[in-house]
Amino acid sequence: MSVPGNLVRKLTMALRWGDMDAFGHANNTVYFRFFEEARIDWLSSLELGDAMADSGPVIIKTSATFLKELTHPASVLIETYADKAGNSSLDTYHLVKDADNGEIYAEGYAKIVWMDRNTRRSTALPDTLRSLAAQ
Repeated sequence: MSVPGNLVRKLTMALRWGDMDAFGHANNTVYFRFFEEARIDWLSSLELGDAMADSGPVIIKTSATFLKELTHPASVLIETYADKAGNSSLDTYHLVKDADNGEIYAEGYAKIVWMDRNTRRSTALPDTLRSLAAQ
């Protein structure tokens, strides 16, 4: 699988027992939590996304494609990629991989829009993010 964009961050996480559903595999919502944790970790590493800042990220679209069943116990590696940047938005992609053998469990997407928290309207994407986006 070829993920668009530039690799910007890797995060390893454990699948918790409580992440499993009645069918004995990771519930589909868990993947979105993985994406969220990876995104927050990445933005925090750039000193962006502080909840008290005047502006910050909102997600306006997200999706996942589930490729392989994920069961406990497991350690996953979430890779985050920055792709195309618009005036106020950035396309991001995620891969959820087995941390040991690299097998891909899922692919994800999220469109980030930078928002002015006072006006509740989109605002210019920070230059830090724009510089990491695929050209």
